[in-house]
Amino acid sequence: MREVISTGNALVAKAAIECGCNFFGGYPITPSSEIAHEMSVLLPKQRGTFIQMEDEISGISVALGAAMSGAKAMTASSGPGISLKSEQIGLGFIAEIPLVIVNVMRGGPSTGLPTRVAQGDILQAKSPSHGDICSLAVAPGNISEIYTETIRAFNLANRFSTPVFLLLDETIGHMQGKAFLPEVSEIKIEPRREFKGDPKDYKPYEAKEDEPATLNPFFKGYRYHITGLHHGPTGFPTEDGAMVDYNIKRLFNKFHAHLDEIDNYEEYKLDDADICVICYGSVSLAAKEAINKAREAGIKVGLFRPITLWPSPEKKLKEIGKKFKNILVAELNMGQYYSEIVRCTLRDDMKTLFKANGRPLSPSEILAKIKEF
Repeated sequence: MREVISTGNALVAKAAIECGCNFFGGYPITPSSEIAHEMSVLLPKQRGTFIQMEDEISGISVALGAAMSGAKAMTASSGPGISLKSEQIGLGFIAEIPLVIVNVMRGGPSTGLPTRVAQGDILQAKSPSHGDICSLAVAPGNISEIYTETIRAFNLANRFSTPVFLLLDETIGHMQGKAFLPEVSEIKIEPRREFKGDPKDYKPYEAKEDEPATLNPFFKGYRYHITGLHHGPTGFPTEDGAMVDYNIKRLFNKFHAHLDEIDNYEEYKLDDADICVICYGSVSLAAKEAINKAREAGIKVGLFRPITLWPSPEKKLKEIGKKFKNILVAELNMGQYYSEIVRCTLRDDMKTLFKANGRPLSPSEILAKIKEF
């Protein structure tokens, strides 16, 4: 175990490098810019490539192109930049290109509050582009977890051949403190899928109904086509109804059939609790302090924190909804994840604490809401 003093954004870069990322393409935007700054220093030392493009669209475009060629690629931005990247995110999904997309969330909508905190891009991460998309998004809740979840995001991208969102917020991205990191030798790396047979037999998109495509690196003798159009086994466009139906369902089922590999959450002091607080990201830090103070006052309260936000831990949320009469949902937005919790629990009687003015939720605010039960 290593101990380092770092910011959250710097740990994204450190984790990326230490799990083999060798390409970063992007455009600076507050509050994510430090990730690009760090990568611009670290990547050349590892014979990797850093490129700052003229805008967010070209930033993700070069990252997708690098990933198509076999690179382990990442881009980073914030809400307004993610909006600009939207069309290319859709390309990454339908073409099944592994890529990590970091969003350090700030206040919105539009350009909103560039230097303030928010969790306003939760629904954007669920549906980041037009059409039917099953998105994969993870949200670390402390700076040590930023390191491990960055690595997990790369592993999920390779395992499922898909873009993966790593959702931070301004508070946790700019937070500086002591982080506890595994040794590099202990890091588990998910290899990229690769077909090693005769090039004549290579059909990258000919996959089982619960499996992703297998995109071999370019320039190794395996020919295929990449397009944003619906496509057949070799990647060339098709309008065959049965083929399109099979593939769009596969693009969803490759996640839903393997939720045991995707779901990740934390339960804190829930065993004997009468009240459950549900929150994620930096809000969980304030929630834990509030929970500890509440318990000192004799109030039995605990925390459920989803780490994988999309696909949501639906089964566990249903369980939480049945077990606890008293539930508080706290978010730095106007209730974006609350709507998913309502869908999963089939309940709309939960207390809520929403804040979207660029200021963090404090332990005292959460504690006061807990005492309302």
